[in-house]
Amino acid sequence: FIMDFVEITEEVLSLDKYASLATDNSTGAVVTFSGVTRDNFQGKKVVRLEYEAYKPMAEKKLKEICGIIRRKWNVTHIAFAHRIGVVPVGETSVVIAVSSSHRREALEATHFGIDELKAVVPIWKKEFYEDGETWKENSEGRPRPMVKVHGEDASPPQ
Repeated sequence: FIMDFVEITEEVLSLDKYASLATDNSTGAVVTFSGVTRDNFQGKKVVRLEYEAYKPMAEKKLKEICGIIRRKWNVTHIAFAHRIGVVPVGETSVVIAVSSSHRREALEATHFGIDELKAVVPIWKKEFYEDGETWKENSEGRPRPMVKVHGEDASPPQ
């Protein structure tokens, strides 16, 4: 059987939990990605991050990404988890785990997965510095369009 697992949670993320969800005796590769809060950004000291999400749409978009991955690569299991709320320095905000028979598919699918998550999933990050705070747009991904959900704006908070 194959499995796609997606989760948006306020709980601390465990890399082992999601890697084990993707692990299967039939696969030769399990690739994981873990995004961690760092203590600096452009010379400023970061004290914490806070994430907000439009959870129903975020989970739907993550499932869509799983579908795209399955169409592009021969993978076995996929696990996506993103933390919301406060994420202190040194803690994990996002985990992706993908398994496949061979490493190339899992590596490429994981790389695509984090890029696509950053580009299309309605999760927003606020960085808190020693001297202030700011909402952050992802500079590594492609520009994210404004999203309307049932007539409501699901764009980043201002």
